[in-house]
Amino acid sequence: MTSATLLSPVRTTPGPESGPAGSPARADERAYIRVLVVLDTAVLTVALLAGYLARFGDGRASGSEISYVLVAPALLVAWLVSLKALGCYDDRVIGYGADEYRRVGTASLRLAGGIAILGYVADVNVSRGFLAISFAIGTIGLEATRFAARKRLHRARSRGIGWSRRVLVVGEAAHVLELVLTLRREPYAGYHVVGACIPDALLAPVAQRLGDVPVVGSLRGIPEAAEAVGADTIAVTASGELTATRLRRLGWQLEGTGIDLVVAPARTDVAGPRIHTRPVAGLPLIHVEAPEFRGARKLVKGFVDRATATVALTALLPVLAFLALAIRLDSRGPVFFRQTRVGRGGLEFGVWKFRTMVVNADELLAELVSRNETDGLMFKMRDDPRITRVGRVLRKWSLDELPQLVNVLLGQMSLVGPRPPLPSEVARYDGDVARRLLVKPGMTGLWQVSGRSDLSWEDGIRLDLYYVENWSLAADLTILWKTFGAVVNSRGAY
Repeated sequence: MTSATLLSPVRTTPGPESGPAGSPARADERAYIRVLVVLDTAVLTVALLAGYLARFGDGRASGSEISYVLVAPALLVAWLVSLKALGCYDDRVIGYGADEYRRVGTASLRLAGGIAILGYVADVNVSRGFLAISFAIGTIGLEATRFAARKRLHRARSRGIGWSRRVLVVGEAAHVLELVLTLRREPYAGYHVVGACIPDALLAPVAQRLGDVPVVGSLRGIPEAAEAVGADTIAVTASGELTATRLRRLGWQLEGTGIDLVVAPARTDVAGPRIHTRPVAGLPLIHVEAPEFRGARKLVKGFVDRATATVALTALLPVLAFLALAIRLDSRGPVFFRQTRVGRGGLEFGVWKFRTMVVNADELLAELVSRNETDGLMFKMRDDPRITRVGRVLRKWSLDELPQLVNVLLGQMSLVGPRPPLPSEVARYDGDVARRLLVKPGMTGLWQVSGRSDLSWEDGIRLDLYYVENWSLAADLTILWKTFGAVVNSRGAY
């Protein structure tokens, strides 16, 4: 969701000897991929066995001319080959981002479609029930084990262990610092910066550092600097000295070393689906598509929002009634708190929440302004005395926001989107921040899964603007899934 996801790889050919290709980081990477292969094999074996038993409950395919003792292993091998062919074990996609899950799903669907066509053309009567059950269980199982393996890897990376790329960042000092901060913002992405190379004019006669990153060389000795610090990845950011010719020659120099070359586009906060590389006159130009704010995908998003809100409100009715009773018994005042917020296009609406503060909270705000703990237009205070006892529990688990499902049902909000702002905040927006109002605000969003109240104003706005420019249905599903983890861990909830 940041520049870390925009690193465009230019792969080099691994060398047969030691060096980065044989480094501990590479060994950890290969071990992780082997674990994925073993997990995938185990999941597919269980899926095929479950499909067979579900279709032929007695354990025998009576009356069938097909030997499933041969079909099942062949399907297992074909499935693993399909995963390999679609790059599901490619180190550029595993461990971070939605592309890994998308490729796993695509590989399974393509194989299922191919088998269906082959069975029809060759008139092979393989049980459709066996195939349907096996593919359903297998695809879900593959996605689930990939997720579990990734979470384990992310926890290891956040503790400074586990498989991560050792990155040498190359470019102008200011851009190097910006990329370093971006990569460190999400340590679980697996990019560990070990050094930097900057232009000759910026080098000092003594050892130099950019923040806490050591400067290990100039732009004239990048391969040597990478070898000196044991880097297995060189990340190139903006620099006037690194022309297209010099960058091409750098790629040639890295051939056979096992060191990957990645290029961070100068424009940040643009997601992969909006970036397309097109060759023009022999030059690979990166085209950035305009963001999409209307069309069929928006209609689908609106339908999914309202349908989900309807089902959720019906299922959670007993829980909502219990919470309402607890609020009523805990403190004087109404159960619900309705506040004016600004939605898409600057239209105001009343957002519904369970009341978590005393009834005169607005009157007490003036006395607490000096104790504001955020650096932007919002007021946030970790130990706000206006919050009731039940209110603290509701806020900890984000239960106070459940009534916003009504706003989603009415079409005023979305399940996923930017944080709904107050009119007083919007009145002080500049031109850039006002772009948050191009889409509906959401019950959850990137701000919710990235720290909530622990985020600075600037980071919250950056995440909201990123979502506005790059939203997708797949990203919404990912954010909804991550929201459960953020709520369970109570990250930034106060």
